[in-house]
Amino acid sequence: MDWVLKDLAEWNDKIEEIAQDLGLDYYPQEFEVCDYHDMLGYQSYVGMPSRYPHWSFGKSFEKQNTMYKLGMGGLAYEMVINSNPCLAYLMIDNPLAMQILVMAHVYGHNDFFKNNINFSHTRAEFALETFKLNAERIRSYVETPSIGYQGVEKILDAAHAISFHVDRNQRIVRLSEDQQRQQYFHHLNKEKENWDDLKNEEKEDDFIPALSEDLLLFILENSRFLQSWEKDILRIVREETLYFLPQMETKIMNEGWASFWHYTILHKLNLPPAMHVDFIRSHNQVIRPHVGGLNPYHIGFHLMQHLAGTKNSFEEGINPQIFDIRTIDRDSSFLRRFLTQDLMEELGLFEYEQNNGKVSVSNVSNDFKGWKEVRDTLIKQVGTGSIPIIKVKGVSPISNALLLVHEFDGRELELGYVSKTMEHISTLWSQFPVHLETQVENQEVTCIYEKGNFRVESNSEEKESA
Repeated sequence: MDWVLKDLAEWNDKIEEIAQDLGLDYYPQEFEVCDYHDMLGYQSYVGMPSRYPHWSFGKSFEKQNTMYKLGMGGLAYEMVINSNPCLAYLMIDNPLAMQILVMAHVYGHNDFFKNNINFSHTRAEFALETFKLNAERIRSYVETPSIGYQGVEKILDAAHAISFHVDRNQRIVRLSEDQQRQQYFHHLNKEKENWDDLKNEEKEDDFIPALSEDLLLFILENSRFLQSWEKDILRIVREETLYFLPQMETKIMNEGWASFWHYTILHKLNLPPAMHVDFIRSHNQVIRPHVGGLNPYHIGFHLMQHLAGTKNSFEEGINPQIFDIRTIDRDSSFLRRFLTQDLMEELGLFEYEQNNGKVSVSNVSNDFKGWKEVRDTLIKQVGTGSIPIIKVKGVSPISNALLLVHEFDGRELELGYVSKTMEHISTLWSQFPVHLETQVENQEVTCIYEKGNFRVESNSEEKESA
């Protein structure tokens, strides 16, 4: 180790002064130095110093620890928590040049957390305390004799299985069914004041409420037989999911923003020549392309550098437009707006597919049609784009079956996962049947989980028999 804490404090002061001069607006910053074992633990618990116990976190730790000891996996250079004050972890084994890069990188993340609109609902000032209190509540249920670990684990397993099936965009105001109905009546006849009379007319039957995308919330509010402690666990899982969701939706932007600012700040630090060489080496390792996959740092950094107008030099200053982009966009809109054909060709992006075990390139970015298709495929895969959209149609008045529909976008569901996930949903739906409409091999089907059994029925057959 070629540094002491005093060195980190001195370099942090220099970094913070430059960050302020460049216009970054961030929460108060705190750093914690930790060893590899602690860092593995933080990675397993998604950065949180306190989180409720669950076997999946232990499994993640053991996997990462084993891979690290066998030299098959590395450690994060840093971890940053969306909190106020912002907390970041520094690896004790990193050399001074890497620590300086990481600290500059952290200020970029900090600014992004504070200012990007997708994080506006996360209540950063209460984040650490909220996770700590959630952990204490879960542990209290584990320690309750009538519930115990197995009871808690069963509900947590089921909640984790559908944890990302919540409202993905918290900026959209969701209207209740009554509010939707009133808007519907108002749209039919804006001049009619007596809506009660209008509801009694035939138009009442025409009203169809919007499908709910928040499966967790629907079960929480409508499952009639869940106990209060079970609902509380669902509430905790949903609350923590909504906290982490913006980080999933802005991975490319967030890492690109932080990488751009560590690169900019360190060029203004007047580092000693030897340290500057180490910085360039580490920076290139962070933003290099990944063989057979996409590196969000690579794409995000190049787009931010292009939009800032600093690709060739910093002499003309930084385009202030990037601060507006940082504020209002998420990965999907960011890529749709700014990933042009020229940038895609420069980044060498292409699309490939597997046929009969062979990999073939299906689209490249060097023609007018191909680059848009490659871009659209990329957009489908960023953030929660890889998670299927499942919406609630309602509840069967006869069997109390939970009726779900898959918003099909050309990508079929894997039926093995469907079966297991519907089993978990049935657990939360008090063992009543669960139905899911989707498409398999170009046919409309309904997947049914009932009384411990899973089956798939063709919707066309049902129509013919009807």
